[in-house]
Amino acid sequence: MDHTAIERQFTRSDGSYLFARWGRPIAPVVFGVDDATLSIVKGAVEAVVALAGHKMTDMDPELGANMLVFFIRDWDELTATPDLDRLLPELPELVARLKAADANQYRAFRFDPDGAIKAAFVFVRMDAALSDIPAEDLALAQAAQTILLWSDTAFTDRGPLATVEDRVILNPEIAGLIRAAYDPVMPAVASDPSHALRLAARVGQAPMS
Repeated sequence: MDHTAIERQFTRSDGSYLFARWGRPIAPVVFGVDDATLSIVKGAVEAVVALAGHKMTDMDPELGANMLVFFIRDWDELTATPDLDRLLPELPELVARLKAADANQYRAFRFDPDGAIKAAFVFVRMDAALSDIPAEDLALAQAAQTILLWSDTAFTDRGPLATVEDRVILNPEIAGLIRAAYDPVMPAVASDPSHALRLAARVGQAPMS
């Protein structure tokens, strides 16, 4: 990826550049799946966190779980989830927008005072399209899209996964970008497009094995 392609990954639909990575270890919890799928989802998160060189934890000292992943059949299930509206006060309006858009996934982030990611809420509505995707692939895609604050248009044309010899993997360009984004010398938050130039320099240095 050159710096122009990288810049697009973090340039929002309103034209602003905004990058953020997690500033604390990730403590995931998953709702709406059986034990086998739970292991798959947590395994995908662990793999992407390891790729980034970041950390996981059993419990965030402030929030308990800080990555909440919900697998649902209908958006109305969210409004029926106890206490979820306390975590997302805009929940009724959000559900209405998602239903109107016939969306099948949504991610909401919360941030620390410095702008680093503090928490993420991942909602996956298992419609016909997503139900046809193997659980391993779906979990890997969600983990990749939650490890950074990507643009709201980043994966509109092409998702974060790639197929190599009939095997689905994280797109090597996305994997390299995630590694570069978590380089310790890089800032946790950036709003200047020149940040993409620094990422591009590091993507070239990142091993892809």
